[in-house]
Amino acid sequence: MASEIHMPAPVCLIENTEGQLVVNQEALEILSATKNPLVVVAIVGLYRTGKSYLMNKLAGKNKGFSLGSTVQSHTKGIWIWCVPHPKKPDHTLVLLDTEGLGDVEKGDNQNDSWIFALAILLSSTFVYNSMGTINQQAMDQLHYVTELSDRIRAKSSPNSNGIEDSADFVSFFPDFVWTLRDFSLELEADGLPITADEYLENSLKLKQGTTQSDQNFNLPRLCIRKFFPKKKCFIFDRPTHRKKLGQLETLHDNDLDPEFVQQASAFCSYIFKNSKTKTLSGGIKVNGPRLEKLVQTYVDAISRGDLPCMENAILALAQIENAAAVQKAIAHYDQQMGQMLQLPTETLQELLNLHRACEKEAIELFMRNSFKDIDHLCQKDLAAQLEKKRDDFCKQNVQASTDRCSDLLKDIFSPLEEAVKQGVYSKPGGYRLLIQKIQELKTKYLQQPNKGIQAEEVLQEYLKSKESVTDAILQTDQTLTEKEKEIEVERVKAESAQAAAKVLEEMQIKNQQLMEQKERSHQEHVRQLTEKMERDRVQWLDEQERILAFKLQEQARLLKEGFQNESKRLHTEIQNIQKSMEKPKKTCFLS
Repeated sequence: MASEIHMPAPVCLIENTEGQLVVNQEALEILSATKNPLVVVAIVGLYRTGKSYLMNKLAGKNKGFSLGSTVQSHTKGIWIWCVPHPKKPDHTLVLLDTEGLGDVEKGDNQNDSWIFALAILLSSTFVYNSMGTINQQAMDQLHYVTELSDRIRAKSSPNSNGIEDSADFVSFFPDFVWTLRDFSLELEADGLPITADEYLENSLKLKQGTTQSDQNFNLPRLCIRKFFPKKKCFIFDRPTHRKKLGQLETLHDNDLDPEFVQQASAFCSYIFKNSKTKTLSGGIKVNGPRLEKLVQTYVDAISRGDLPCMENAILALAQIENAAAVQKAIAHYDQQMGQMLQLPTETLQELLNLHRACEKEAIELFMRNSFKDIDHLCQKDLAAQLEKKRDDFCKQNVQASTDRCSDLLKDIFSPLEEAVKQGVYSKPGGYRLLIQKIQELKTKYLQQPNKGIQAEEVLQEYLKSKESVTDAILQTDQTLTEKEKEIEVERVKAESAQAAAKVLEEMQIKNQQLMEQKERSHQEHVRQLTEKMERDRVQWLDEQERILAFKLQEQARLLKEGFQNESKRLHTEIQNIQKSMEKPKKTCFLS
């Protein structure tokens, strides 16, 4: 089970001090310890509109995020509260409460725009909280959404036209929820009751006309429609009498307006049930350490005066995680080999088969934990490290076998060597006795178990080192004729040559096995890479199909409303998506 974290209260995630955004290290440490997938809900809106109250309700608490009770903005920066998700086991619900937009004490809205953009970038559900109805004033207050394309970059390089396709934003923008507080109108249109969602859709309709006023009217509506494929609306009555609003933290549900209690409950239920796990392009689920890195990357970019770039953030995250994935894969390989490998192995193939099985698991582990491995650099690094590991084990295997065989030869032949020194075989007929004894000891040596792959080579090296001794005994044996001695010398040479040929053949077989294993390792990397690329492409196609369906729906709506020019621009985006989906899959092989 993934780790869970328990925060008794929120902490500041991004501090806003004198117009500068700074990441709070305490909050980053909390995120780094949160290994579960995250459902991230961020709320923004004008100051003093009750944002913090809703976030406390999502946390299941009355107190937590500071509510404040005056006309001054109370929350500064972005605050975070990580709590166990009430409906999704092994998930963490991350609540982000932002400082109120439009605080007159700040003097300008530059900071507000960055807070708004960060809430978009970090969340999987984005809640916009406002007072009253969705009228032009409410839309004007939502001007931050019209600035998003100037505040956020989806890709490090725009397309050939120098602009970014809105589809690039749709692919990672969160779901949009508009909460309307102290709503006092009847939900009706043309004398018929409508839902809050229908009210939102009606409010997003565009106005015919080409005047500046018409464009100002349409711009925020167009942005909401273009960027947010999933939209939801909730209305709330006033929770209680105005004089009691400052006591909300201490009031129980039975002290509040029943309609408000029911509305708040419906809002929480929707968020718990429908808010998605924060997911990056390519289906990468965000956990605490990943969100930690995203926060740092985005705030660093803003501090440098750059635009936060989703693609760059993912690549920066990938570099860290892919390097960690390599180390994790290597550690798994080492652990498995350490548990199962007993040196020396009887054959090289036995070692290579074990290496291959552990290597396959290591590659699979790397593939599960890696993403966006540009040019497959980390996978190539893994392949190189695994190859070196294999070669090191082969060397250890040779050494272990050599040591084992050398010890055996010493134990078995030591008595014979001592007898030779004492002149036991320096007598007539001694040579034949010596050869007979050597054959007996060779047989005994060859019958010993667990000698490993160097058994024959070490034996032949040993016998070769003793040739001068046996040759001296041969030459001094007076029972042998000169002709017999010549024949014996030739026999020994032939036997030695035959043994050398056998050793050479074994070496060639070992080299062939190593070459075959290297090719199998290469093919295993290619196979798993190809499968991963196919899975990624299928996932990408699914993502593009969702975006395409959203774009087609919006295009039909624009045509119905009579906006031909906007429809044509959207048609170009639709064609670009369709063309990209038609491109053949590229299979990349490791070199």
